[in-house]
Amino acid sequence: MSTQSIILVLDLMGVFAFALDGALTGIRSARVDIVGVMVLGVTTALGGGIIRDLLLGQTPATFQDWRYIVVALVGATLAFFLNRQLRHLSTPIQLFDAAGLSLFAVIGATKGLEAGFGPLQAVLLGMITGVGGGTIRDVFLNRVPVVLSANTRLYAIPALLGAGVVVLSDIVGLGSIWFAVVGALVCYSVRVLSLCFRWNAPPPPGAPPV
Repeated sequence: MSTQSIILVLDLMGVFAFALDGALTGIRSARVDIVGVMVLGVTTALGGGIIRDLLLGQTPATFQDWRYIVVALVGATLAFFLNRQLRHLSTPIQLFDAAGLSLFAVIGATKGLEAGFGPLQAVLLGMITGVGGGTIRDVFLNRVPVVLSANTRLYAIPALLGAGVVVLSDIVGLGSIWFAVVGALVCYSVRVLSLCFRWNAPPPPGAPPV
């Protein structure tokens, strides 16, 4: 399998995970109908990638490849019809969100490096790709975005770490696409551990406890 094929597979996996996350979040957080579920699922799934591609000066992949929209719609549709079953899983929204965050963070960093971005810019692009769709989702739901909230555990930091693994491997000359998989695992692990052990980013000095 070629590098571009692997990147596409990882990208579509992230789209699917975020579509489930966005749709389930909408079902549980607001009184939405099927249209609302689809909008939230697709927006969460595709928002980060669209922001990424616009920053890269490219036509968003969503508008060049039909598979992105179809995968997003499939994920949102599954969440709509299976939300009762998924409700009984252990923290399904957080796990889907962590998966989407991880995959998008490393894909964003990888595409940044391919476009000639510097190391810091590529890491930042990876983070923006990871948190972009969820931020748009939260704005639609009229709530503080997860990435800005002090009581939602580590979020941007795992994305930065995952993207950092990709960039570091490129700096030392080990720029294999498989390091993107390692970066995604790092991001996912840190995010899930922060949920399990209630890790938070340091608050400002003197700030009230969360």
